[in-house]
Amino acid sequence: AIGLFGVIRRKNLLMLFFFIFIMLNAANIALAAISYYTKDLSGQIFAFFIIAIAAAEVAVGLGFLILMYKRMGSLDLDNLQIMKG
Repeated sequence: AIGLFGVIRRKNLLMLFFFIFIMLNAANIALAAISYYTKDLSGQIFAFFIIAIAAAEVAVGLGFLILMYKRMGSLDLDNLQIMKG
């Protein structure tokens, strides 16, 4: 719920990525807990895949954010919506 509130409320792209990462980690905790409770390893294996996706998101997302900051000078979503041509 905290991650969803942050995604809806924040205007800064960097904070948006952080809150998406919080939501992915919450899903990992839930999958690991359910997997432990049911004594089945499939939830833990799926959690490892989510960790790999989160790592790829951070790598690509931070590269994109650095590029956008160099070009626009800001990471505010309202400033990025203005098209300059």
